[in-house]
Amino acid sequence: MTQPNANPDNQHGIVSLRSLHPFADTVRLLLTAFADHGIKVFATIDQQAEALAVGLTMPPTTLILFGNPKAGTPLMLAQPLSGIDLPLKVLVAEPASGQVTVSFNTAAYVIERHSLPAELVNNLAPAERLIASVVTQ
Repeated sequence: MTQPNANPDNQHGIVSLRSLHPFADTVRLLLTAFADHGIKVFATIDQQAEALAVGLTMPPTTLILFGNPKAGTPLMLAQPLSGIDLPLKVLVAEPASGQVTVSFNTAAYVIERHSLPAELVNNLAPAERLIASVVTQ
């Protein structure tokens, strides 16, 4: 999946997109989109707050773990080790003021990494498209 605002330095199956929205709005929009599409959010980790709790500082950074057992279970049945990459994750970060990036593993990468049947990409690709639509509109 190629996005017009994709980071040209994408490596190892990770795509980073520049969000058109401020940091907090990006997190909120992603959470709302997941809920609206029946995608379960398993955890939302405010990594900036966790760093602050131990006396460290870092830019705004939130990790969202999400998925749909109906989509992910077939991957884990085909290859149990794929569970290391499930649930899916999306990282929202603001490394520089006003520059919000959203990063995630591509569906193709997860399929390739675990030598899964190619047709299972269809279980993951909708989430990838949803994230891209949220941050670019």
